Amino acid sequence: MIVTVFTKPGCPPCDATKRKLDKLGVEYQSRDVTVDADALARVKALGYNGTPVVECGDVHWQGFSPDKCKQLADNLAAAQPVDEQAAIEYLEETA
Repeated sequence: MIVTVFTKPGCPPCDATKRKLDKLGVEYQSRDVTVDADALARVKALGYNGTPVVECGDVHWQGFSPDKCKQLADNLAAAQPVDEQAAIEYLEETA
């Protein structure tokens, strides 16, 4: 699932959001609304007037929210498919 962080330069909450997602290991694409007209249009279409805006599928929010970043990271981790062969090999090695 693609995570997008809509940002603008000189935005401390934007920087904090990206740092938190980085710390949680969440891969995301960053889109600057000051130079990307499509990004600005998307933010407005979601009903927001400021940054940061985080969007992943049907989930989106505005502002720096460490709790929502953590919940997103947890949900993404739970949605990852299990590599069954790797799991079998790991279990055989540790048996």
